[in-house]
Amino acid sequence: MRITVVGTGYVGLVVGACLAETGNDVHCADVDVAKIDGLKKNVLPIYEPGLDDLVERNQSQGRLKFTTDVPAAIAGAEVVFIAVGTPPDEDGSADLRHVLAVAELVGQHMTREVVVVTKSTVPVGTAEKVEAAVAKSAKLQFHLCSNPEFLKEGAAVDDFLKPDRVVLGVATDHARSVMAELYAPFVRTGKPIIFMDIPSAEMTKYAANAMLATRISFMNEIANLCERVGADVDMVRKGIGSDARIGPSFLFPGPGYGGSCFPKDVKALLRTSVDRGAQLSVLNAVEEANDRQKHLLFAKLSEAMGGAVRGARIAVWGLAFKPQTDDMRESPALTLIEELLSAGATVVAHDPVAMPEARRRLGDRISYAASNYDALTGAAALVVVTDWNEYRHPDFARIKSALTRPIVIDGRNLYDPAKMAALGITYSSIGRGKRA
Repeated sequence: MRITVVGTGYVGLVVGACLAETGNDVHCADVDVAKIDGLKKNVLPIYEPGLDDLVERNQSQGRLKFTTDVPAAIAGAEVVFIAVGTPPDEDGSADLRHVLAVAELVGQHMTREVVVVTKSTVPVGTAEKVEAAVAKSAKLQFHLCSNPEFLKEGAAVDDFLKPDRVVLGVATDHARSVMAELYAPFVRTGKPIIFMDIPSAEMTKYAANAMLATRISFMNEIANLCERVGADVDMVRKGIGSDARIGPSFLFPGPGYGGSCFPKDVKALLRTSVDRGAQLSVLNAVEEANDRQKHLLFAKLSEAMGGAVRGARIAVWGLAFKPQTDDMRESPALTLIEELLSAGATVVAHDPVAMPEARRRLGDRISYAASNYDALTGAAALVVVTDWNEYRHPDFARIKSALTRPIVIDGRNLYDPAKMAALGITYSSIGRGKRA
């Protein structure tokens, strides 16, 4: 099948490479010349495990092509995926300018009957705007489809190749038939393709992310209460997660959610509720709780240091919002670093893959260590922000000897409080460190 994907960001690149892997002829188009030049040389703009191999293999075999000529890529396509960014406006609403600009190009340059697929995360009602934009110039029949993505950063390739489900919002039999054929190779194990109307598909994406964000904020608040009443959130998590009605996923407390999806999608859904005169009280509380949680690590560090943060050198392990990605959007590490710098501390940080992105964002305002242990030299304390595997079982004796004060703030509950106490390390985690 001849496929065009407009947008070579995180979503578009994964979609294009994975569709090429199943034998489709895929053209990925983007107006960013530097990005496309890099992709033609198999230099990816993002870090995502396994994606580089997919891009290199399919490009070498001629199934995957990159271009800045968006109109030429659209011409001849049977399916066009719109996978451009929808950044939040100041009021939290999704900015649809890029989506609608691509839709207009589809109408102007389509040369055959085409299915126009919205892959970008867009609010309910966007399909109507996309349809109008395509229809301005379209002289041939076109069909709309909403196909929200459910790709976890760090596991996006597996998520696409082996999805839990595929959600397709369609309005015509042609769109249903084409998309069923396109996704058939990915659901051979029996996972469902769920067809629905387009508004429901658009809402499904936001509702899914809002639910996951709610679980995270809920557990963070439970963890904070656990500290006040003398309970251990790890035990509580296991106790409630074994209930089949709840399940164990997204019950780990931490320093707040970040990344490209949860913060943006929660804000966009809240904006939609205001625009439509609905009330989402729970989701408002979720966002407020997450904003508070991002300040928790600095508060714990300041308490452990008796307020003597000014002039101290602080080591930070982890800059990305989660492991297996270099994405720092809305990362709790950014909140912590800004608070440390404002308090007069100096920061030395380490992350296995996000250091180039950190340099782009923070420049020389902080220092960057070649290894996680190098970050400790001369530091008064260590704050663990991201749960990378290499941080899970460190040499604690080495940590203690390198720090000028044996203080460890664990934002991911990676370490055993009893062991840390036995080693003489002043240790604070989330939801299990204090007693009433």
